Amino acid sequence: MAFLSSGKFPSRLLVLNGNPARDTFCGAMAEKIAAVARERGQTVRLVHLEDLDFDANLRQGYRARMDWEPDLAALADSLTWCDRLVLVHPLWWGSAPGRLKGLFDRLLMPGFAFQYIDGKALPKPLLAGRKARVVITSDTPTFFLKWIYGNGWVKVLRRQILAFCGFKDLKVKYFGPVRGAKPEALAKMVEDAAGILG
Repeated sequence: MAFLSSGKFPSRLLVLNGNPARDTFCGAMAEKIAAVARERGQTVRLVHLEDLDFDANLRQGYRARMDWEPDLAALADSLTWCDRLVLVHPLWWGSAPGRLKGLFDRLLMPGFAFQYIDGKALPKPLLAGRKARVVITSDTPTFFLKWIYGNGWVKVLRRQILAFCGFKDLKVKYFGPVRGAKPEALAKMVEDAAGILG
C-alpha cells in the first residue's frame, strides 16, 4: 500500500525533525523529505524540534495537567491536521534525544492522543486513521541495532507510542554508521532518506 496519496486528494504530511538542533544531518534529511513530498504534489508542514519553545519536563505526570505552550498547541494542530507523519531523528544512547522524548511526554496526552475508557484495559487511540514513517540515523551499524541490541527503541516507538495513539502502516528506515562516513556517502544518505515516502 502506498504511503502517500495520489491524484485529487494529496496527503497532508507532517515532517518532524526530532534532532534538538536544526542545522544537522537529520535536519537536512527532513528538509529533503519535505521537498520531495511537495514535488509530488503533497501538502506538507515541516517542523524542527529546535524551533519549538516548550518545557520538556512533564513535571507532575498525569496528576496535574500542564497547559500547552503556544508551540505545542500549534504542533498538536498539525498532528491533528496530518494524515501522514514522517519522524526523523538520531539515535542517542539507544533511544530518542531527551528533548524529543520530552515532546512525546508533553504532547501525547490523554484526551488528545488517547483516551482511557472505564472498564477497558487499553485506552482508545485518538489519532487513528494516520500512517507513519520513521527515519533514524545512528553511529551503530544497523545489524548491531537489530540483532545484537534488540532494537529496543524502535519497538517502543512503534508499539508503545505511535501504534498506541492509532498510527498504522509503520515503517522504519535506518541510516548509519554516520560517524566517519565520507561527505559523498552522507550526501547520498540525505538523498536516499526521501525513499521513506515510497
